[in-house]
Amino acid sequence: MDTTLSITNSSRFHVSEFILMGLPGIHEWQHWFSLPLALLYLLALGANLLILITIQHEPTLHQPMYLFLGILAVVDIGLATTIMPKILAILWFNAKTISLPECFAQIYAINSFMCMESGIFLCMAVDRYVAICYPLQYPFIVTEAFVIKVTVSMILRNILLTIPVPVLAAQRHYCSRNEIDHCLCSNLGVTSLACDDITINRFYHLALAWVVVGSDMGLVFASYALIIRSVLRLKSAEATAKALSTCSSHLILILFFYTAIIVVSVTHLAGRRFPFIPVLLNVLHSVIPPALNPMVYALRTQELRVGFQRVLGLGENVSRR
Repeated sequence: MDTTLSITNSSRFHVSEFILMGLPGIHEWQHWFSLPLALLYLLALGANLLILITIQHEPTLHQPMYLFLGILAVVDIGLATTIMPKILAILWFNAKTISLPECFAQIYAINSFMCMESGIFLCMAVDRYVAICYPLQYPFIVTEAFVIKVTVSMILRNILLTIPVPVLAAQRHYCSRNEIDHCLCSNLGVTSLACDDITINRFYHLALAWVVVGSDMGLVFASYALIIRSVLRLKSAEATAKALSTCSSHLILILFFYTAIIVVSVTHLAGRRFPFIPVLLNVLHSVIPPALNPMVYALRTQELRVGFQRVLGLGENVSRR
């Protein structure tokens, strides 16, 4: 009896690190994904840094809409940097091991940045709602102080609500398996290796998704429903087109972000036959939006395009044309 107990107690502390196996089912040739992933990561870093430099450099871009875009760029850089260096290390150098504290820290960072991105999209939707539905009051409502307050509130919300995720994961006992069929430390992927009950982990993970991302998504689409209703009441076709063009880039990114979350969730539930698909989509969802966001805004926003050209030294050539 005592011998069995001692073995059980010692085995509970046996796992000191996890092994990230990469893309399940295609371990032999998963290294071929490293080049496109590296290019996407470099594009995300370069494009978002260019946005930050351009907003800082151009006084005409010191407006709430572009300040929110700058905050989104910081979040995108943080999200991509949280996962991509480790993924590339796995694919290039076979560096699959990760310590438990590092794994739990990555869980926290991923959840925080994802919730923060959702929160910034909500702030940007509110900004466009006030700008289009209440244009005269807009300069007095959405000020620099307003941007600071809502950003700080989003940061505090995400810090407080996502802390329990890694804390609950760290409280589980990992006594046998330590191989994770993933490229990163996902909350449910890690806790599924635990030897004790993980009901509370699953419950909080689901509650966090519904309370944060679900409520943000509902409020975002409610804001755009009100915006569309207000725009359709405009009598001038030119005014309607101008109003829609001011928020079209934001709407494109919102639809992509939340659609991707839904697709990743559905494929995760139905991914037993082809398990590498939800894992690959999860990775791509963490790196494609950071690379896509600056490109969409650059293509759809003239002020930002002009700022890019000036920062890159192309302003004189453009003005001559």
